[in-house]
Amino acid sequence: MPKPTAKSKSVTSAPEAIRTREPEPAHDQGGVEVAEPLRYPDDSALAPPPDPMTSLLESEPADLSDLGDLDEREISRRLRERNAEISQLAGGLAHEIRNPLSTLSLNLDLLAEDFEDAESPRDRRVLQRIGRLRAEVHRLNDILESFLRFARIQELKLEPTNLNVLVDELRDFYEPQATTQGIVVRVFAAANLPAVVLDVDLFKQALLNLMLNAEHALLPEGGELILSTRQDGARVILDVTDTGKGMSDELCSKVFDAFYSTRKGGTGLGLPIARKIVESCGGTISVRSEPGKGSQFTIRLPIAPRQPAS
Repeated sequence: MPKPTAKSKSVTSAPEAIRTREPEPAHDQGGVEVAEPLRYPDDSALAPPPDPMTSLLESEPADLSDLGDLDEREISRRLRERNAEISQLAGGLAHEIRNPLSTLSLNLDLLAEDFEDAESPRDRRVLQRIGRLRAEVHRLNDILESFLRFARIQELKLEPTNLNVLVDELRDFYEPQATTQGIVVRVFAAANLPAVVLDVDLFKQALLNLMLNAEHALLPEGGELILSTRQDGARVILDVTDTGKGMSDELCSKVFDAFYSTRKGGTGLGLPIARKIVESCGGTISVRSEPGKGSQFTIRLPIAPRQPAS
């Protein structure tokens, strides 16, 4: 990781293994470095049929390479139309699932009340099973809400933003929680960093998702979470680095896939949500990692256009 050229809130630098590695060439797919996908033989009768919901969730950003003659307004209009269709499908799916989930949850609550004073071994076993079912219903509801955040389309409130200020605000917000987990948060802020155009609230959600992902990689031993900013030509770079467990190349190629999670109880949507938010702000996100040494997520954002002098 290139050394920041700015004031730092600490004298400690990023981990050596992460800092000195050069990014390896990879296929650029919607701003995310991914591995070559597996392919079935053309005549294979064993290839699984396409699943419409999986296709919806894992669909790649629209290919705009053939829209070179269109202006940005037309490209944005087409993207909004495509995203609106996905949002409508997501809303319909959520409605169909939420209603029976609510009914199931209500009936389980009533059953739990009936067995609240269970005395016999049989009744206590029934109460335990009801408790497990209630926990699963809550988990499904959490997945549903995460999916809606993943697919829902919002009108972006883009505005020129000082990324250093945003990072510092989020560090102040997250640091008390990190301290209880034995995690030290360090910030390296580049001086004279140009403004970027962001939806501030959404981008904070994306960055928080990355920080929580780093937290899980650092537990239970703890370690360092490092946020650093720098400029690279017409882009502003934000690196989120941890000194945690690290990931294999295979795992790195899957971390942005919807519903993919290695954590028990995880929805597998935190990183896909972060990716969508970054891309909606015109940026890209990539990851590199080394098992046993840590991981680094890199966000690249375009510099905000200069405002004409008044």
